[in-house]
Amino acid sequence: MIQGTASHVGKSIVVTALCRIFSDMGVKVAPFKAQNMALNSFITKDGKEIGRAQAVQAEAARIDPCVEMNPILLKPTTDLGSQVIFMGRPVGNAKAREYYAMKERALDVIREAYESLCERFDLIVLEGAGSPAEINLAEQDIVNMRMAELADAPVILVSDIDRGGVFASLIGTMTLLPDQQRERVRGFLINKFRGDRSLLAPGLKQIEERTGKPVFGVLPYIRDLRIEQEDSVALSEKKSRSMEPDGKVRVGVVRLPRLSNYTDLDPLEGDPGMDVIYVDDKETIRGLDVVIIPGSKDTIGDLRYLKETGMAHAICDYSNNGGQVIGLCGGFQMLGKTIEDPHGVESAKSAEAGLGLLPVETVLEREKVTAQVQAVSMDGLTNLTGYEIHMGKSIRLNGCSGMFRITKRNGRSVDEEDGAQSPKGNVWGTYIHGIFENAPIRRRLLDSIRKGHHACSSELTDYHELKSREFARLAGLFREYVDMDAILQAAGLG
Repeated sequence: MIQGTASHVGKSIVVTALCRIFSDMGVKVAPFKAQNMALNSFITKDGKEIGRAQAVQAEAARIDPCVEMNPILLKPTTDLGSQVIFMGRPVGNAKAREYYAMKERALDVIREAYESLCERFDLIVLEGAGSPAEINLAEQDIVNMRMAELADAPVILVSDIDRGGVFASLIGTMTLLPDQQRERVRGFLINKFRGDRSLLAPGLKQIEERTGKPVFGVLPYIRDLRIEQEDSVALSEKKSRSMEPDGKVRVGVVRLPRLSNYTDLDPLEGDPGMDVIYVDDKETIRGLDVVIIPGSKDTIGDLRYLKETGMAHAICDYSNNGGQVIGLCGGFQMLGKTIEDPHGVESAKSAEAGLGLLPVETVLEREKVTAQVQAVSMDGLTNLTGYEIHMGKSIRLNGCSGMFRITKRNGRSVDEEDGAQSPKGNVWGTYIHGIFENAPIRRRLLDSIRKGHHACSSELTDYHELKSREFARLAGLFREYVDMDAILQAAGLG
């Protein structure tokens, strides 16, 4: 089991690296995270919702993601509450104390999922959440040491040196753990180191002397690692100001307070002809070549944020002057005339006027749509795959055309229009996530924007090949800087 001294120290990346390394060795390995809190999610082949990190880790392990890899997913809707998802299906919204009352039920769900994986795989790499030393929450723990004990798993503790305080974090965490849990920790990994490793030697020696545990390795700071992340801290590190003009297409992603599934935009960041920036002020809008409003877990709340900050007005002016605006899922809903939430599934406000850029009306419903889909563009020229995660149903008005036609949903043949597009074609929206992983869609986006004054490259990255290379790169660095013999011994593969 991989645990950490805090959030965003590198637990998910370490699990990803180990899944690829064990897969390279021919071990039938799977990832597992008992409880995940994230707004980035993924839909499995059977239409179940799990955390994006476990889907990426499964890809690294060369297996299909399944709901047992992340049996409980919490999607924050406010600072105090979250949508609670058990085995890929929502069971309601809850504040922290309400969720803690569900602990025994949650443990049963976790146990059954873990045991199911154990029957199908030779090795499970478990991931913790936050820190195991959150002493105020120790009694409610079901994802860190409680899970390690349930699985009888040895623990490797990861800490991030780039943010500072790595020695206090490791030694302090060990000090706060009860004796029995402290014994379960086999050793440490230090992540994101820059500089001369020899300068660390005195500190590493003190860690080992004070804790009696070895440091298994010091991983370097890996620049431009093209592997999706789901942590909100990773989102905060995205570029927020435009770069100097360099001939690239300037793609502006609106940084919503409850932005979800921002990994939808990762494929655009990997293309050499695009410069993706995250926009949080109205003045930046007019200097962009395309504006993308991403998904949201609080669509009405985030729409009101756009209005309060003046960004809504700026986006509408941009569109009226011919600028291209794209809405993904919740962003698509915001582009319409109205959003209604009569059942309070996301907001206490029952209705809100949209930006009015598409003749669409949306009603949020109790039942969540979760599906993998195959689709084709309305002109029949471009095939694509992706997935749906949405609570709403949108109705096109006045003969408005859809953007895509869904041909399969969770493997079943269907014939349904998705999304909408404006008569001029410069505004469109879709419910399909992962759409930009399809290179032909990125090509059409580039071609629709380029008007001769751009010198952007015609080359397009194969996103899946790019990720495969990045998995190999990550695994290679891990083998180089980590004592893999010690890891193999801990995993029972020595």
